[in-house]
Amino acid sequence: MLLSTIDIALRGATVALLLLLATSLFRGFGTVLAGRLAAAFAVGSAAHAVTASIGATGPISATHAPLIAISTGNVVVFWLFTRALFDEAFRLRAWHALVWAAVAAFSFVNCMWLAPASGARLSIIAVNLLALGFIVLAVVQTIASWSSDLVEGRRRVRVFIVSAAALYGGLNALLQISMAGGGPAEFANAVNSAALAAVVASISMAMMRVDGADLFPVTPAVTTETSEAAAVEPAADQKLVDALMRLMADERIYRHDNVTIGTLATKLKIPEYRLRRLINQRLGYRNFNVFLNEHRIAEAKAALADPSQAEVPVITIAMDAGFQSLGPFNRAFKATTGVTPTEYRRLKASAA
Repeated sequence: MLLSTIDIALRGATVALLLLLATSLFRGFGTVLAGRLAAAFAVGSAAHAVTASIGATGPISATHAPLIAISTGNVVVFWLFTRALFDEAFRLRAWHALVWAAVAAFSFVNCMWLAPASGARLSIIAVNLLALGFIVLAVVQTIASWSSDLVEGRRRVRVFIVSAAALYGGLNALLQISMAGGGPAEFANAVNSAALAAVVASISMAMMRVDGADLFPVTPAVTTETSEAAAVEPAADQKLVDALMRLMADERIYRHDNVTIGTLATKLKIPEYRLRRLINQRLGYRNFNVFLNEHRIAEAKAALADPSQAEVPVITIAMDAGFQSLGPFNRAFKATTGVTPTEYRRLKASAA
């Protein structure tokens, strides 16, 4: 009885905190994709706090199953949130919504019909293996984009937020799989609720310590304020900026394969953290790849507008500018200019 009471109290506190966090995120950053996904993730986590149960339980009611479906679909929201949080160029597509709907629908069907027909153990294992897959995708995305993140506050908190959420989600899924069909486990449920409450409280505190604009930018990367700050920056920083821009303009280092912020830092003979801060705070970029791509696209635009290169294939121009394949080049080019490279070339030819 005592464990059940503790479990219920922890779940209630966690749900209240998550709904408060969701409301705060939506009010403050509802115009930003990462902010909306963060709010949606908090709501989905609240559904998980209500429905999470270790060990086999009785038949699931038609009113309880939708909450479980939302909780399961929340792993997709978590994956999308990590993408949007660390990549301002990320945009939701129709297929993202279809993936969420498919996972949620599978969970609902599993609760209502598959589990009663085939046994709870197999159903629990299938759903939690699916959840583990999306958690792995989120972690891989976070690691892959780590080196290109230029925002110090976001770099500090990103690993904690994603690691804490992924660690809890992964352990919960493994615990569900290992104890599937083993009967209700009051102690495991109480510990699980306590762990979830601790993770939610820790993430909330971590987010409170970081400027919200660092996590959820509400203005473009390069702003008037950034330009004004650059006008009064120290002479030493200005020299570094000039040296960096010479690397871009004269050596065209952005063309090199696998150029990293470490490569540039080595050439400028400064620590990586200083160059990261320089590009972010002095030039106004939040992502290193965006900084590189701006120079690459500027070169590509000049080549596409050049009549003497009218017969040069677009992919050749893209590769010469430093892109590794045509797909990323087309997406980056259209995001910058609003048209595809082929359309841009046609427009320039018509205007000539």
